[in-house]
Amino acid sequence: MSSLTFSHTVTERFLRYVTIDTQSDPESPGSPSTEKQKDLGRVLAAELRAMGVADAHLDDYGYVYGTIPANTDKKVPVICFCSHMDTSPDVTGKDVKPQIVKDYRGGDIVLPGDTSQVIRFNEHPALKHQIGNDIITTDGTTLLGADNKAGVAEIMDAAHFFLNNPDVKHGTIKILFTPDEEIGRGVDNVDLKKLGADFGYTMDGESAGCVEDETFSADGATITINGVSAHPGYAKGKMEHAIKIAAAIVERLPKEGCSPETTSGKQGFLHPIGIDGALEQATLSFIVRDFTEEGLKEKEVLLEGIVKDVMKDYPRSTYTFEVKEQYRNMKQVIDRHPHVLEYAIEAIRRAGLRPMRTAIRGGTDGSRLSFMGLPCPNIFAGEHAFHSRLEWVSRQDMEKAVETIVHLAMIWEEKA
Repeated sequence: MSSLTFSHTVTERFLRYVTIDTQSDPESPGSPSTEKQKDLGRVLAAELRAMGVADAHLDDYGYVYGTIPANTDKKVPVICFCSHMDTSPDVTGKDVKPQIVKDYRGGDIVLPGDTSQVIRFNEHPALKHQIGNDIITTDGTTLLGADNKAGVAEIMDAAHFFLNNPDVKHGTIKILFTPDEEIGRGVDNVDLKKLGADFGYTMDGESAGCVEDETFSADGATITINGVSAHPGYAKGKMEHAIKIAAAIVERLPKEGCSPETTSGKQGFLHPIGIDGALEQATLSFIVRDFTEEGLKEKEVLLEGIVKDVMKDYPRSTYTFEVKEQYRNMKQVIDRHPHVLEYAIEAIRRAGLRPMRTAIRGGTDGSRLSFMGLPCPNIFAGEHAFHSRLEWVSRQDMEKAVETIVHLAMIWEEKA
């Protein structure tokens, strides 16, 4: 259990940050994909400098970097704490109006801006662990942005703690806030040499106490159908409609056991995310997810097999099938550095929580950072129901995440 004294400012920070719209845009070629992400970046860099983080700055790509110098004579590995500033393109993040349900006593939470939006107790099992806590939601018209502004606020609050408690010993701590994580580009332009960290932790997980060292491996698949065009009045025996071919492919996908809505745990899936086209040409976009590369390959073979089978009915049409790697299961890297995870588990325990080691049915910036040479498991931030208007986080969970960060830095110094 923690013996440190914390004067938490994490909730106040979080409530400020969520009102800044930082939604990323997958259609934009820019980096960051939206300039408004820099609005939060400028705020964070200025706040860090005001705390005493002299080198804190926002770069042209929308990354915020900062260093809290070591205050120990020991040679301690440099640790980075990382969170992303952008919010999901799935739901608007503009004009967020956060609400606080103080001393939650159970039951459903009706959101006041749109009363059809209800956080139902029986649909959100994590709520049963929040009795007596303060729950932060939106008014129901936007997402909240706890994914991942909770993590941002927690790192900022931990930085504030370190700078105001110089007697708490730690090595050099690096801070990194990234743009565009939600669209898979979170570390496209990160400068790891400038960052100068040996190991990292993303603060981007769900329930308090969770630490994650395993993610999906991920590919994207694009199928382009080239049909046969003809005048619709004279098309008999001639036309092969690209949209109908694409629709037939989607229709033949497995109905059970290979889609997001029918899988859980360690099961992967094929998931169509876009269809675009006209008579002559249509494009299908898929994401492919599995915890092993063998599982990824099996699903990609399955998908192309479906395409080939459908194309037999359209002998004069053609297709192309392209697969692009997106990210890989971080476990392959973390397993080579087991102490990185062990220290996180011990920090969670010292913060007064029961550690829970889980796997992410998704990815984080840490997935790619791990393969770029910065082993980077994921620690809880307290966010729930992310990417939706029902998103929520509790004040107490965010405070425990701050304490976990502090204990983790202390453990690295102790073990050095």
